[in-house]
Amino acid sequence: MTQHQPAATTADGAAPTTVIGVDIGGTGIKGGIVDMATGKVIGKRYRLDTPRPSTPKQVALCVKDIVDELSTRELAPAPGSPVGVTFPAIISHGIARSAANVDKSWIDTDVDTLFTDILGREVEVMNDADAAGLAEARFGAGAGVDGVVLMITLGTGIGSAFIMDSVLVPNAELGHLELDGYDAETRASASAREREGLSWDEYGERLQRYFSHIQFLFSPELFIIGGGISKRSEDFLPLLDLRTPVLPAKLKNNAGIVGAALHSAERFKHI
Repeated sequence: MTQHQPAATTADGAAPTTVIGVDIGGTGIKGGIVDMATGKVIGKRYRLDTPRPSTPKQVALCVKDIVDELSTRELAPAPGSPVGVTFPAIISHGIARSAANVDKSWIDTDVDTLFTDILGREVEVMNDADAAGLAEARFGAGAGVDGVVLMITLGTGIGSAFIMDSVLVPNAELGHLELDGYDAETRASASAREREGLSWDEYGERLQRYFSHIQFLFSPELFIIGGGISKRSEDFLPLLDLRTPVLPAKLKNNAGIVGAALHSAERFKHI
């Protein structure tokens, strides 16, 4: 793995540059204030349940409530500063092209415009796995690694993020590559292991075939494994025989918030 120098930190005594990030999930929406120099969430996250039904307007109003609460805090960014938001969908030019675990009315919704109008400030929306991968590449397990870094999240399905020299290549759907004649996520996700009652050795064999295929296609410098199962990485990572290093994710549940804030800050030149 080729190393490069991390970004310079804020000068001693200076207030950090902060950006609000919001991570939308199927059951909860959480936000936090992110220090752009360190990638750390300052203070406690603020979480609300995802509305039912999770229609665009109701979710947007919930996001506004979270941003309004975070904006009252001491180290909140200036009023009108940009906000980053993750969304569980393919996001193309700010428009949702799918809808995972949220109301299907989101499909073809201009999410960027909706949130910008509701919040009254600039908003950048991105896919949730992309946000987590970007955060890990800059501030987590992939910090300082040049070349291709692939984050793979093993959960209900398989999410992925493709990072090249710390720059996100959005909407990589590597969970839908073929494995044993099926979508890989139906065979190698964490839920597939539980559904089929696979031992760690059996699951490791499937992951070996899956990651070997990705390794052949992209020759990455690093794999980062995320999702809840990453907490048990010692049970399956030693079973993998790959030339590419494999590390568990570091930022855990803050990754989406951090990645969303970072992407928005860069998009609107706030850092």
